Amino acid sequence: MSTPIVDRAGARVSTARPRVSRPVVAPELRRGDTPAAAVLRTAVAGPISRDAAARATGLSIATVNRQVAALLSAGLLRERPDLTAAGAVGRPRVPFELDHDTHLTLGVHIGAATTKIVAADLRGRILGGLAIATPRTGQEFAVTTVARSAKAFLQRWHRRTPLWAGVAVGGRVDPQTGVVDHPALGWQGAPLGQVIGDVLELPVSVAPHVEAMAASELLLPTFDTRRPEPPAAPVGSGLYFYVRETTGIAVTLDGRVHTPSNGPGSIAHLPTGSDVRCHCGRRGCLEATVGDRALHARAVGRGIIPAHNGTGGTTIADLYVAAESGSTGARELLAERATMLGQTVALVRDMLNPDRVVLGGQAFSGYRPALAHVARAFNQSTQLPPTDIRISGFGGKVQEFAAVVTSLSALYADPFTALRRV
Repeated sequence: MSTPIVDRAGARVSTARPRVSRPVVAPELRRGDTPAAAVLRTAVAGPISRDAAARATGLSIATVNRQVAALLSAGLLRERPDLTAAGAVGRPRVPFELDHDTHLTLGVHIGAATTKIVAADLRGRILGGLAIATPRTGQEFAVTTVARSAKAFLQRWHRRTPLWAGVAVGGRVDPQTGVVDHPALGWQGAPLGQVIGDVLELPVSVAPHVEAMAASELLLPTFDTRRPEPPAAPVGSGLYFYVRETTGIAVTLDGRVHTPSNGPGSIAHLPTGSDVRCHCGRRGCLEATVGDRALHARAVGRGIIPAHNGTGGTTIADLYVAAESGSTGARELLAERATMLGQTVALVRDMLNPDRVVLGGQAFSGYRPALAHVARAFNQSTQLPPTDIRISGFGGKVQEFAAVVTSLSALYADPFTALRRV
């Protein structure tokens, strides 16, 4: 029943449904340690039996049965009787999986140039998405525009029930309130989480985007066929190193992303020895040297690619195409950047000495031949023994999956508490 609202100025009575302010919930960029979270996690990569779930989680079969029953009732899991082994008797022998047809979550990645909006199922697989230019005409207009674009996109998925929204964004994020300071966009105290939640009428979590990318490596299956699912029990430490338009790092410790209370650290102004001038006034800062837009500007300046083609302005993708087409200048410029990246990764790795290093962002995945230069420079620069180092299995979609994992993190960490918020 609608609640009457009195318009005192005109003494009219409206029966419009009152708008409910949705909560901003801090993202849980970690592997949940509750029994429900552990059982839910076993079903992310596909159907699994209760016996296999018990072995994977270390829980008793009785505990697994209770959690599966509760998650089935909550609508997060479903049974697959068609996959029951021949001769198996009783419901506990029926495999279960995430119900990836009924629900969705909405992810938004706000980049310096492009904002990507995606819908994902409960496995973290992207169902569809769109990209818009990130608005640069004032933070209030920009935040509202992004929220309304997300709302219009969400309305396409009327056959699924939306559960949560997740936003991954650069700059400094207060995860408790969803307020963002983003100097590159000119945002200061932007109430991003509250606006997104109110427009979408969903609970929302907002995360620093590089930390969210690191979380996706811990929690989501990847495109990498050699590692189609998250590690079963990540222990020790990891370093996530990101470069595209911007640069950033995140650290993981025993299945949890380290989230400093004062916001993520910065590698944007690490020295590279180049002569490129940074907006801070110095020369040779990392982000001003290796970022996509900076590299594109140098390519245009050197005459390697034109500033414009027949359909509009060129982009970093045109530089990749030129290199793949045999342009010596393009290949040399990309090798120059790759060498700087390898040297910088080695510098940061030697400072932190993590057990694993993951390289993410189109600076690594956009032009694969450059990886040999990254590896060579890394090996020549590091002073420590070899380590486990690899490219993110999410390839060119690291930004989208950062948004996806932010939208799923609360559900994955504590399913029942998250559902109570929904």
